[in-house]
Amino acid sequence: MTKRRLLTIGHSYVVALNRRLASEMARVDDAQWDVTVAAPEFVQGDLRPIPFESANDAARVRVVGYRGASPHLMAYSGLSGLLSQDWDLVHCWEEPYGLAAAQIALMTPRRPLLVMVSAQNIAKTYPPPFSLFERFSMSRAAGWICFGESSRQVLNGKPMYAARPQRIIAMGVDTDAFHPDSAAGARVRATLGWQQPGPPVVGYLGRFVEEKGIRDLCRALDVQRHGSWRTLFVGDGPLFEDLRSWAARHDDRVRVVTGIPHDEVPAYLNAMDILCAPSITTPRWREQFGRMLVEAFACGVAVVTSDSGEIPHVVADAAMVVPEGDVAALASAVAALCDSDERRRDLGRRGRARACRLFAWDVIAREHLEFFDELVRDRAHARTAYAAALAGRA
Repeated sequence: MTKRRLLTIGHSYVVALNRRLASEMARVDDAQWDVTVAAPEFVQGDLRPIPFESANDAARVRVVGYRGASPHLMAYSGLSGLLSQDWDLVHCWEEPYGLAAAQIALMTPRRPLLVMVSAQNIAKTYPPPFSLFERFSMSRAAGWICFGESSRQVLNGKPMYAARPQRIIAMGVDTDAFHPDSAAGARVRATLGWQQPGPPVVGYLGRFVEEKGIRDLCRALDVQRHGSWRTLFVGDGPLFEDLRSWAARHDDRVRVVTGIPHDEVPAYLNAMDILCAPSITTPRWREQFGRMLVEAFACGVAVVTSDSGEIPHVVADAAMVVPEGDVAALASAVAALCDSDERRRDLGRRGRARACRLFAWDVIAREHLEFFDELVRDRAHARTAYAAALAGRA
């Protein structure tokens, strides 16, 4: 049987790790799809310029240009010839309100199905031209994918989304790379100059920004008993100097580490006994998924998190969830886990099982292909019904 042809496009594919979805879709043995991924040659990231990263991709990769004056006004070059090929479905991993999405919607011929993706979970009315981009992109969409229930609820408040087939499909995690590894964790602690055994390590992984609740975590740790914890911050961002100043007040108990390549992140997660993710909703942002949560789950690390945005749907009963902004509740949860090896182990087991069952890349890839298959079948049925109706009028 001839396979259907799938093209998936996204600026995040510049990073090799982010092409894992395309590679896993290409590896599904019984799938009826031949997968090609279009990735930019260069993207200006939040923290650094990112050139295209080579990897041993299972999907075919086409490298194209990507330029613009601001994040939402970026656009591709070199797509016309690529999009004019005989695709059955084009999967656009760009927010519908951005210029890149509208460009892909405009340049995709009518025959291929076009599937959009959005992570927006705050109700927003965009000013022109972004409102125009969004309406046009969604007018061409055969369906759309969002990362979670909070996005689905918000976006279905707009008729352009509610009227189209949709599917919640989470972000994935590499459960082979991210797995419990006490030896790797011990090596990281040794490089940090921490003796073993010692107090539990309370960790944070991600951007050092206000909305991630870092200040709340520092306040929660300040009220703990002296000597009952050590803390490891891994990431970078505007609050780096503030974290360093806070760390200086705690002698040898705090480490702030930046510049860690993603392939070393599993070892740093395994150096933690508890991961804290106390995100705080702002007027313009709330947690859309929380990749660090599923990465910690996969490593068997106990998680304490807030209830911002999508987080409760991601973690379910595999983490301790506290009200966002509630420092006392956060401090109590951290203290409870610091005091109980068994509670940490229980949460770690639950998290690992949840990661493997729901968020492993092979699971996420199959969910995408099942949705694509459904859209193709729906189009075929619609065409058959239309042809039958025409024949009945003849």
